[in-house]
Amino acid sequence: MLIHPNFDPVAIHLGPLAVRWYGLMYLVAFISAIAIGRLRLRLPHVAAQGWTVKDIDDMLFYGVLGTILGGRIGYVVFYKASYYFAHPLDIFKVWEGGMSFHGGFLGVTLAMVLFAFQRKRTWLQVTDFVAPMVPLGLAAGRLGNFINGELWGRVTDPAAPWAMLFQNSTNDDAIWLAKHPQLDAQYNLSEIFSRYHMLPRHPSQLYEIALEGLVLFAVIYLFARKPRPVGAVSALFLIGYGIARFTVEFAREPDDYLGLLALGFSMGQWLSLPMIVAGIVMMVWAYKRQKRVSGNAA
Repeated sequence: MLIHPNFDPVAIHLGPLAVRWYGLMYLVAFISAIAIGRLRLRLPHVAAQGWTVKDIDDMLFYGVLGTILGGRIGYVVFYKASYYFAHPLDIFKVWEGGMSFHGGFLGVTLAMVLFAFQRKRTWLQVTDFVAPMVPLGLAAGRLGNFINGELWGRVTDPAAPWAMLFQNSTNDDAIWLAKHPQLDAQYNLSEIFSRYHMLPRHPSQLYEIALEGLVLFAVIYLFARKPRPVGAVSALFLIGYGIARFTVEFAREPDDYLGLLALGFSMGQWLSLPMIVAGIVMMVWAYKRQKRVSGNAA
């Protein structure tokens, strides 16, 4: 079995101040967005739309606000509403963790609406430009989760080559053992727990880096290298992320305060399904609209 390295979550100690890896991953995400955006400016069909470096810089400002505010509010509403209703001041303790991708996605969506209005562009023109800039940032965020040893996967077969022991999961592992005596007997997990004080789990953060980050980036970036109907690139992002997240959730441990919901799906899966459906509808609309416009022009 693999053992999580149990990294120090603090990357740099500066006396009373501490720079955490998770915070640095946000910086990496924003830098990668700028880099990908500037690469896209070199594409003839993108340059022809009038995008500039200043647009990217301004867009990043809107995106940062949308990500942080939306991600935090989404986590509070979607995952721990009852807790934060009882402890409202804890909402502002962002340094303790707790961000939701789906909330951040909604926050960025609203931020891009404001940016589009300010730049007198359509919202889909903006989101089509932004979509390829997002996946590597998602990968950076998941890397931060892995470094922190959090958001680990579900318990798995200890003989599996991907099985990993997470030192921060000891308390959850003890609770899991008490709730799953049959699987305990099948895989002899009590003996493993007594030896390591941990259980073998999927390193689901690494799966998310691969699917939501690297694979999704490659697919969208290659797709967006050629001129596409307005809305098609955004649609592909919705479909691609939704499928990747829905798939990985089968290996990711559901939040203990929510568990699995209807049909055995997690909250992350239920939030991803509307993205997939919306993406498919948008993709069909985008190509039909282009065909209609081309027919009228002819």
